[in-house]
Amino acid sequence: MLRRHIAEFELSPFLPQIDDPPWNLTLALPDLLERLLPGLTPGFSVRDGVAIHRDAIIEAGAVVKGPAIICGGCFVAAGAYLRGGVFLDDGCTIGPGCEVKSSILFAATRLAHLNFVGDSILGSDVNCEAGAVIANFRNERGDRRIRIRHGDTVIDTGTERFGALVGDGARIGANAVIAPGAILAPGTVVGRLALVDQSPEA
Repeated sequence: MLRRHIAEFELSPFLPQIDDPPWNLTLALPDLLERLLPGLTPGFSVRDGVAIHRDAIIEAGAVVKGPAIICGGCFVAAGAYLRGGVFLDDGCTIGPGCEVKSSILFAATRLAHLNFVGDSILGSDVNCEAGAVIANFRNERGDRRIRIRHGDTVIDTGTERFGALVGDGARIGANAVIAPGAILAPGTVVGRLALVDQSPEA
């Protein structure tokens, strides 16, 4: 699934996990990042479990909690909040007021501002317009396990926290909501104010 949605996955430090379900990868992400930190190239400075490349810009007022790896050319704006294990590949942008939790963003992916992305994997060149949300937890029902209708099958992830696997080049419009448990093909366009809900009950 990961190789079909993200072309650069095979070149990433997460190659050993390429055949894992994406929800297993996001669940294990804090531990994986902790193991990656000691082997980073000299271009990174590491402090309190946060590795920042010398060519990345982290504005004053941004909060980055370890473990986290922020690669070259990234920009993290004032007011952004990164927590729970975050990996930003080269050239990612996290705008003001964004929260990213336990997620991987591949190269040149952009969160405009006021976005939430939780327990998700976003491919390269994904763009989220202002206010778009990738939710990660279903609080509206007693059984909160994430189940995904994908094609003709229903996938039971076995976990209560998973946002989305978003393929390369996807576009998510302003104030759109991706409900917990979604798989978006490369190039998917989600309209402004749209709701994407791939649960069997939707």
